[in-house]
Amino acid sequence: MKLVRFLHKNVVCSGALEGEAILPEGAKDASENIPLQDVKLLAPVKPSKVVLVGLNYLDHAKELGMEIPEEPIIFIKPPTTVIGPGEDIIYPASSSRVDYEAELAVVIKDEIRNIKQAEAEEHILGYTCLNDVTARDLQKKDVQWARAKSFDTFSPVGPWIETELDPADIAVRSFLNDELRQDSRTSEFIFSISYLIEFISGVMTMYPGDIISTGTPHNVGPMNPGDKITIEIEGIGLLTNSIVL
Repeated sequence: MKLVRFLHKNVVCSGALEGEAILPEGAKDASENIPLQDVKLLAPVKPSKVVLVGLNYLDHAKELGMEIPEEPIIFIKPPTTVIGPGEDIIYPASSSRVDYEAELAVVIKDEIRNIKQAEAEEHILGYTCLNDVTARDLQKKDVQWARAKSFDTFSPVGPWIETELDPADIAVRSFLNDELRQDSRTSEFIFSISYLIEFISGVMTMYPGDIISTGTPHNVGPMNPGDKITIEIEGIGLLTNSIVL
């Protein structure tokens, strides 16, 4: 099932995408379906926080010449970074290099704290695409990453939440102006999704709709105003955004 948030007749709604139509939440039957072409898709969730993993692909670690971490390296983006499909990524005036990072994102279903790996799956609502946009020059300049990662619009998410997905070995790709840039598989993960949920929920309470983003593969790179960036995750779909000043 594909869960969506959307704008229809100036009203924000939720529902389930079925083919080219959306069955709104609370609708009784298909007679109340809304054609997909008649709505604007929004970010499928409004998280209280986005928790991301700094290094979680073997190929990315090799690319950077880094040792495999013993524990996940995590950081947080505020909810003000979240935008939906088709919305613009704003290139900040204080940065001279802004990068794309294709990531598989996990959406948490309920309030959790200190969850063990064996029970992690039952607390997952589903999966979506995320672009961990990063001001790379500021990331290198600052001691910590808060500024480089936290500009408004720096977490495009969507286009929907896929609730029926086996994430063990799926393709994660990015396309800059339709040219393939990143191409890897989740089988390259250093830390599994269930372990990430255990680790992160052992640090902080996660609320319904919160996002855990699982890291990016090799070959991250810069975007410029006027570019189009697409994140593609097998079994989910395409998340496309443009970069503007």
